[in-house]
Parts: sequence; C-alpha cells; structure tokens
Amino acid sequence: MPKKEAPLAYLERFIPKGAAGLVMEYLHHYRVHLTITRERKTVLGDYRHATTTQNHRISVNGNLNKYSFLITLVHELAHLVTFMEFGNRVQSHGKEWKGVYRKMLEDFMRLPIFPDDILAAFRRTLHDLPASSCADEGLMRVLRKYDENTGGLLLVEQIPEGGLFEVEDGRVFRKGKKLRKRYQCVEVSTGKLYLFSAIYEVKPSPAKKIPT
Repeated sequence: MPKKEAPLAYLERFIPKGAAGLVMEYLHHYRVHLTITRERKTVLGDYRHATTTQNHRISVNGNLNKYSFLITLVHELAHLVTFMEFGNRVQSHGKEWKGVYRKMLEDFMRLPIFPDDILAAFRRTLHDLPASSCADEGLMRVLRKYDENTGGLLLVEQIPEGGLFEVEDGRVFRKGKKLRKRYQCVEVSTGKLYLFSAIYEVKPSPAKKIPT
C-alpha cells in the first residue's frame, strides 16, 4: 500500500477495538503526523521529531497484524515522549526510554484489548524491555499467531535440523545445531557458516536434504 496519513476512521482498521481513544489522545496532544506505509524489511516503525516546519512524524508498516501495529506505534510514541522530556541527552533505547515505554504499555494493558497470551508475554519482559519487539522472542512468537497470512514462511526454529530454507535474496541454507540462542546454518553454495535467530522468518526449500 502507498503511504497514507491516518485519520481516526482509517486508523481503526489497523488497531485493536477499544485502543483508538488512548491512541488519539497521544496523537492529538503531541500533534503527531502518523503515516501508514507499505512493508519495510528493515523497520516496523519510525519516529522523527518535530522541526520548525514539521510536526512530530511517526510511520508504521501497514502489513502488521493489529496487535503488532499497536505495539509498534506505542514503541514509536515512547520515543516521542522521551525526546520531549530529555531531548537528545539520552540513549535512544536507554533506561529513560524503557521507563516511558513501560508506563505507556501498562496504560494500554489496562484496556480490554489484548488477548491473555500477549498480556502474559508483556509481563515476562516489562522489567527489562528490549529495544525492539523483534528482539523479544517470546512476544514475537505470540504475535505471529495473529498474522492472517504468513506467505508460507516459517521461523528458523520450525525448520527441522538438516532441512533447507531460503532467505529473501534467494540464498539457500542448511539448518544446523542451536548454539545458545541462535542456529548455526551453512550456506549451501559457499559452505560458509551463519548464525540465525530462532524467530527469523524463512521460506522452506523444496529441495532434498544435502548430506552433512
């Protein structure tokens, strides 16, 4: 989908029912220009602080499920609030941001909008929030259950050991053993070793297993 500014009626298509009121409070209070974009492979959302000619700007990928969309939006709003309180004097995902993000998540968690499994995933990490929801493996596994269309993709952890999978650029890998939190995989064409996150999305390869 092309970029699109998000008025309330349009925004409600992307977030859980019951979340719009609190979301709009933040957007109106801080005069945020919210844009819903097509999928971006490197980021789920983005925040740019206000300038003398532009309001605060937040963009969120429109292909996310409604819970992932809201969490990403809150993540970016937390950057905005942190900037308003501390300027550029703190780290982007430092303790100040974590404190703001935690408080905002708790406000949304009080609303009857999240399923129990997502609430449980939040509670496991509220004491030390990661810099990205993508870095929270437990939360990502839960959120993925609410994706309407995964495009036939699987997580690396779902590929059997010795099985083949493709990444976005077409390279094929054979899955190896897990080393701590990541899987050691071999690029079939070069024999080079790479480490993959357990929750990295890949396409299963129809090819037969290559002998180890």
